[in-house]
Amino acid sequence: MSSLLRKHRTAALVGAAIIVGAGALPFAFSTSATVAAAAEPAGIIAPGGSFAPIVDADKPAVVTVTTTMKATDTSADGSNSPMDEQFRQFFENQGIPFPKQTPHQQQSQRAMALGSGFIISPDGVIVTNNHVIQNAVDIKVTLDDGTELPAKLLGADAKSDLAVLKIQAPKPLATIAWGDSDKLKLGDQILAIGNPFGIGTTVTAGIVSARGRDLHSGPYDDFIQIDAPINHGNSGGPLVDREGNVVGINTAIYSPNGGSVGVGFAIPSDEAKAIVAKLEKNGSIDHGYLGVAIQPVTSDVANAMGLSQTQGALVASVNDDTPAARAGIKSGDIVTAVGNEAVKTPKDLSRLVADLAPGDKRSVTLWRDGKSMDVNVTIGGNDDSKQAANDNGDGKVQPSNQPSIGVGLANLTPDVREQLNLPHGVEGAVVASVNPDKSAAAAGIQTGDIIVSVNDQPVRNAHEVQTAVAKAGKDGRKSVLLLIERDGNKTFVAVPFSAA
Repeated sequence: MSSLLRKHRTAALVGAAIIVGAGALPFAFSTSATVAAAAEPAGIIAPGGSFAPIVDADKPAVVTVTTTMKATDTSADGSNSPMDEQFRQFFENQGIPFPKQTPHQQQSQRAMALGSGFIISPDGVIVTNNHVIQNAVDIKVTLDDGTELPAKLLGADAKSDLAVLKIQAPKPLATIAWGDSDKLKLGDQILAIGNPFGIGTTVTAGIVSARGRDLHSGPYDDFIQIDAPINHGNSGGPLVDREGNVVGINTAIYSPNGGSVGVGFAIPSDEAKAIVAKLEKNGSIDHGYLGVAIQPVTSDVANAMGLSQTQGALVASVNDDTPAARAGIKSGDIVTAVGNEAVKTPKDLSRLVADLAPGDKRSVTLWRDGKSMDVNVTIGGNDDSKQAANDNGDGKVQPSNQPSIGVGLANLTPDVREQLNLPHGVEGAVVASVNPDKSAAAAGIQTGDIIVSVNDQPVRNAHEVQTAVAKAGKDGRKSVLLLIERDGNKTFVAVPFSAA
């Protein structure tokens, strides 16, 4: 079922070279209208029988954010550029064939992204999603009364998917106040306000369906799940409670067809408010970095390691020359605390480290060899993480647009062999993590799989797998053939390349 379910960021993308074919628009609008009607919740109870007072107060502070982006060419024929991939996904999700473009079109094409936002101060400070304005060369904001104004980017943060804009208006602007997302309970009524598909400001109603959803998109994943219909273009718009206060920022949907099926996700306001304040003041956030690949501690792992509770973050691998490596953290360690904060899940560790500043010093508590121990770590920053991501292990930096299949790898150390109960004769690299949005996940690759050969060439470690995959991409292959060992059985899996 997961292979049929796709996550879609809800910014609507429109290519200037594409919109000439306006005949496609009625198809897209008809589809989204049908799905939205099917997902509309019944029996909503509003104060006084109507949400009109909330809408009257909040709608003037909701804006449309339109960005212009230059579609840059990252391959010889331009067919694999990041912008083309975004266009392709958006149009294919609507059932519209993606037309091939001439080299001239590929070089000169500009794209427009459509999203939403909301005003938090009368002098024109606006909150939206980072993915709405990412790679923009020009940003415009349209107010509720139709006034269009140029916007300046004050700050953006990809890991939290938040951005802050500033416009200059001739008069004080209407605003929406922050609410308290921590008080939300399952079943509470909410409203989503935004501009889906660019048709104009739209209000939809629903309830809080779940809390704490993790979409595996970053260390801050703690989404509010809602059933209020949201679609492409709603990104960055406010999710408001029955008092009309912002309790979330509408960000993503799960959908098998690109339209709303009543499963939407919003960033909690209590998380967003602090990040927005930092972005408004400093323009960016330099998140902390440790340099480890981690995975959950299962009951089997806990039993094997002599740990009394199935809590913590199991270190699958440690990148060379990173804060973790310099502190002596090893593959097979279980991180149970950072400073005075307990680590119960891998997500806890990711968030605790991301919230730290580069240069911060912390004691990290590890479970190793059947006992607890502490190591002192000096936290790294964004520069460290970029270097580690591009370092292939021999000191040579790989280009950032190399082919990718979406797996994190670790060497078969003695500790890993023991955890996986592998015989000594097995050589290769263990899959430490799988990106759910990349091709390896779609092909069925799982955490714990052992890659023993790439394109019929045996591999002995993670570096050899990376080298073989990179060579296949350099040779022009569209996919790579992996020989996988799982539970003592071997099988071949063909994995297409995806953009890195």
